Amino acid sequence: MTALILDAGALVAVDRDDRSMVARLRVAQQRGVELRTNAMVVAQVWRDRQGRQANLARLLRAVDVRPIDHQDGRQAGVLLGQVGTADPIDACVVLLAEPGDRILTSDPDDLLRLAAAAGNHAVIITC
Repeated sequence: MTALILDAGALVAVDRDDRSMVARLRVAQQRGVELRTNAMVVAQVWRDRQGRQANLARLLRAVDVRPIDHQDGRQAGVLLGQVGTADPIDACVVLLAEPGDRILTSDPDDLLRLAAAAGNHAVIITC
């Protein structure tokens, strides 16, 4: 595994100080696994105006947060059309994965279908 792709469920778990998730991500980092997500996943969970999401802010310093451009949007739309689901953020999460990567999510059903259609051989892990 070269990267661990983080969906909103993983970020929410860290934000809520889920010790198990924090430990899991720490071990991944210690093993040299890249943590990756995209800007829209961050938008799903970031609500901080007062500095109350310190756990999440700390995690995001260690995560490669990728932008989404028009080409990503097009690819996500095609993928959604193939699978018949409607969440473009899920599709963009799947498109971040490369062969051998793992996607950590609280929504495994849709991501399994999207990953199969994308053909990137990502492994879906429920958080």
